[in-house]
Amino acid sequence: MEAHEVFTILKRHVSPGAALSAKFMGSDAVETSSDGATIRLSDGRELIDFGSYAVALLGHRYPAVIDAVVRQLGAIPTSTRALANPAVAALIVALTTRSEDRLQHVWLGSDGADVVELAIKLARRVSERPRVLAVEGAFHGKTLGALALTSGPTFRAGLDTLLAHVSHVKRDDGTAVAREVSRGDVAALIIEPIQGEGGVRPLDPDVLRQWASDARAAGAFVISDEIQVGLTRCGPFSLATEFGLRPDAVLFGKALGGGILPLAAMLATEQLHQPLIADPTWHSSTFGGHPLSCAAGTASLESLDALADRRTELSGQIEAELRNLTTLHAGTIVDLRGRGLLWGIELRTASQAGHLLLELASRGLLVSPCMSSPTTIRLMPPITTTDEQMERAIRCLSDGLEAIRKDDLG
Repeated sequence: MEAHEVFTILKRHVSPGAALSAKFMGSDAVETSSDGATIRLSDGRELIDFGSYAVALLGHRYPAVIDAVVRQLGAIPTSTRALANPAVAALIVALTTRSEDRLQHVWLGSDGADVVELAIKLARRVSERPRVLAVEGAFHGKTLGALALTSGPTFRAGLDTLLAHVSHVKRDDGTAVAREVSRGDVAALIIEPIQGEGGVRPLDPDVLRQWASDARAAGAFVISDEIQVGLTRCGPFSLATEFGLRPDAVLFGKALGGGILPLAAMLATEQLHQPLIADPTWHSSTFGGHPLSCAAGTASLESLDALADRRTELSGQIEAELRNLTTLHAGTIVDLRGRGLLWGIELRTASQAGHLLLELASRGLLVSPCMSSPTTIRLMPPITTTDEQMERAIRCLSDGLEAIRKDDLG
């Protein structure tokens, strides 16, 4: 199918805005193939992918993940849902052996919103309390329950009356949770150790520890949403575990499917998981624990372990390069935030951020915007990025920032 046909179909059947955005980003071309950190377009150009909304931590078409999915495809491509299968069990073992001892109960879904919905549903059921605490700037999904936790007004518009029993606390207020739980109606606190969609904003570990302690003291559950930042993207398998938060649930997704298939997981304590222990049909999903996704997930975790040294090396490279660019372009870059293989560059205006997105794409670098923080762009390089690709990406950034500076000067 030709590129112009793709855009026509999107415009007619999806959204004119979606078609126009993709047309601008690709300069009238569409993506046709990919591998590693490379995206190939219909006009023959290649882009380095530092975007893909955190899905491509292993890059595209990582061989070990592809091989695992092909093997599974030749055995049990889908589940009867009435019988057990080894693919699910293998992934559960891979997850629980990498998690702290108290998080040994697993539920598998297809995307991040699946496990967010379940976690807050469990917390309310077990605690018999209605209210959940989230954080200003939070993004936990757009399904109705998850949307109540998401603070972005754009996504909530027209639905506020349906988004009940959630309170958002200020990011830097260490006493906020203690005040809220004193009312006695809080079921859970849900946090992102680093807010991705909210502008790549790391939350203060000391504040998080105080919040978690205050929540537990009041009988509320602590849920860590690491759908974007976990699985070693930002260093450890779980940031909540590294910070000593002793969470009752950690939520994973995005990169868990190895950049091949949709997959998400909740790892929880026995107490929080109790309704599903008593009745596994209490919450279910037709495609949760799909054998192909589970095979991809197990291979993904093994591959991430094998690439730990490269992740550390690459994390150091990109941090050093971005800090240097921040100094060189101090008049354009307002702030640099991040950790590991997740970084946010904040510009002075949303217009500059949009301009930079297009400049980078035209020069060969794909990055992701932050929908809840329009002045911030995100860089999420795959572990499979080569040194040469990293050098090219930094050149694209430098040239793009210089173009913005010149435009500002008129």
